[in-house]
Formats: sequence, structure tokens, C-alpha cells
Amino acid sequence: MTQRISKYQRFKMMNPVLQFFKFMYLSIKIMIVVAGKHGGTRTENKL
Repeated sequence: MTQRISKYQRFKMMNPVLQFFKFMYLSIKIMIVVAGKHGGTRTENKL
């Protein structure tokens, strides 16, 4: 059985302006995590 979404949820999903700002927020958040060296792709030289 499918669950219907409300008109407000549909409005949020279909609004390109809101989606753009959500994309920018998540991109900045990811860049902050990666710039803080928590990405896990770099290894430090441990002596």
C-alpha cells in the first residue's frame, strides 16, 4: 500500500529554489568536514 504525501511536502520537493539552497547547504557542510581532515582519504605519516 502506498503512502500519499501531503501538499506541503510535495511543494517542498518540487520547489527548485528550496532544492538549490538545500544543495548549497549540504555541499558546504561536506566541504567543511573534508577540509577538517575527517574525510578519511588522507593518511598521516606516523613515526
